[in-house]
Amino acid sequence: MIKDKFADAVATPPPADGEADIGAINEILGFHIRLAHGACLRHFTETFTDLDLTQKQVSVLWLVDDHPGIAQTDLAQRLRMDRATTMAIINRLQAKHFLRRDRSDKDGRKQALFLEPAGVAMLARAKQAIGEHEAWVKSRFSDKEVKLLIDLLSRIHE
Repeated sequence: MIKDKFADAVATPPPADGEADIGAINEILGFHIRLAHGACLRHFTETFTDLDLTQKQVSVLWLVDDHPGIAQTDLAQRLRMDRATTMAIINRLQAKHFLRRDRSDKDGRKQALFLEPAGVAMLARAKQAIGEHEAWVKSRFSDKEVKLLIDLLSRIHE
């Protein structure tokens, strides 16, 4: 399974103190972003083990909950995912009975998404786990630094 291979790839512990000198790569911003992403992904994966959900699946459930009837295409655009990835995620969530597709009332060519009761319950559990994960990440920064970090990272992805 791809998820397990990826989890193993990011599970490498940091080097021992004597091995910490990495030379000039220490000045590469992208290197530190990758390390931070890996640490966050490891913690997220550990926090979500019992839920059997990915970050993208949680994002889809959350966005559908916030915008009942959202079209698949709008969801993909807001989450910056391609159509194939979005469809695969929605198919998996639908197979778990977490959401359903209906024909859009506004545009019959579009699929509208709605959470099923099991999806509402799972999202509540996921939000609790996200709260734990966010507390872990934010514990490294002051409230002011968290806001600044979000602003700075947003410049990269927007």
